[in-house]
Amino acid sequence: MCLDLDRFKSINDTLGHVAGDSLLATVAERLTECVWETDTVARIGGDEFVIIISAIEHAEDLNKIAEKILAAISKPLALNGQEIFITASIGIAIYPEDGTDVQGLLKNADLAMYKAKDQGRDTFQYFSQEMNVQTLEHLILENSLRRALERNEFVIFYQPQMDLKSGRLVGMEALIRWQHPDLGLLPPSRFIPMAEETGLILPIGEWALQTACAKNRAWMDAGFMPLRVAVNLCGIQFRQKKFIELIEAVLKKTGLAPSQLELELTESMLMSKAEESTTVLHKLKEMGVSLAIDDFGTGYSSLSYLKNFPINRVKIDRSFIRDVPNNPDDTAIVSAIIAMAHNLNLKVTAEGVENHSQLEFLSTRNCNEIQGYLLSSPLPEAEFTRFLRGGMMIQE
Repeated sequence: MCLDLDRFKSINDTLGHVAGDSLLATVAERLTECVWETDTVARIGGDEFVIIISAIEHAEDLNKIAEKILAAISKPLALNGQEIFITASIGIAIYPEDGTDVQGLLKNADLAMYKAKDQGRDTFQYFSQEMNVQTLEHLILENSLRRALERNEFVIFYQPQMDLKSGRLVGMEALIRWQHPDLGLLPPSRFIPMAEETGLILPIGEWALQTACAKNRAWMDAGFMPLRVAVNLCGIQFRQKKFIELIEAVLKKTGLAPSQLELELTESMLMSKAEESTTVLHKLKEMGVSLAIDDFGTGYSSLSYLKNFPINRVKIDRSFIRDVPNNPDDTAIVSAIIAMAHNLNLKVTAEGVENHSQLEFLSTRNCNEIQGYLLSSPLPEAEFTRFLRGGMMIQE
């Protein structure tokens, strides 16, 4: 078994390394109490432990041991006068099925442990051959990602946003895609988490911002009506030291007016460091950049941040729009979000609008804007240009 403590770094960062060392000693004691004298418990570095279980008659007995270990570790303990709760993730590899030597067993148990972390932590996973395949695919994809920018493999798709009162096109959301040479067109979910892990999100995000702003300006110069372009941000981008300078530089280079750029941020991104977020948001607001909360309703949904942060707009997550007006719970939630936002002088955009019954419901609730397949799917640059020329909005 490979065992790794969940979020141990936060203990060291907040309570100090002495407290962290005390925690590790307590964990070691608890682990040794969970196994037999013939078994081996070792700390191999940091907050990672290895347990060798030898006297097992049935593989399923490992379930009971793993559950016993997780339960023991999750018991509260006192550190620096505070009650601390921790959890662990465990990966299990079995000899000889999962490896016939030490290195092979350790590697495969480690893979299983990371799978347990992906499954939400505080759990255990057995190694499977699929994990080797997934790891190889991940490695290949990461190597490709490192060269994708220099090979011009990223593209931006644009999805229109319509004002419900006037029926006019008022904006578009810029959505990045990766045109992988072998795997085809990949959505953000396939590569953005990896880009965040590796730090590649910063150059990729800067490219997306620059490209979207430059294209928006180019459409204006070609005679199309001025539109607002919305660009998604992740936490790493938002918290980089020279983020404000980056936005200023991009606007200056592309010639786009600040009011024609909207930055979309998530609730969790803002709330993780609320004071720092407030400072950055006010600077962006002073520049004239529009600010939106993306996927509203899926994170904190705190009224306090809506009141204190200089936000222009909330975007209602598509998961709430999907079943309106047929689902009374979603109908009530969407109605409440719109009313609350308007009372705070915020605009509201509904995402994922796909049919006329949703459109009619949102119109009666005075939702400001909509976005979704009823208007159009996200379109590559050339198709969005044709969309602008055609002026077609609602799909019959």
